[in-house]
Amino acid sequence: MPNIKSAKKRMELSRRWREQNRKSRGRLRTAVKAVRQAEDRETAEERLREAMVLLDRAARRRLYHPNKVARIKGQLQRHVNGL
Repeated sequence: MPNIKSAKKRMELSRRWREQNRKSRGRLRTAVKAVRQAEDRETAEERLREAMVLLDRAARRRLYHPNKVARIKGQLQRHVNGL
């Protein structure tokens, strides 16, 4: 446990960011899963648009590496095109 006031503040802020990042990654994983589980092409395309927004936001905020986001987006797009 930190004794210095600034270290305590950093610890609290890190905890908040960690929780926020966990929520964002959870929403993202759920959106990606929804695209993969879509039965027809129209539903998949609609869900893909939502997932793309979340993926781009994750790359911008560095939740995931931008190259990983690009790879996931490509995989999802190929999946939807195959439906």
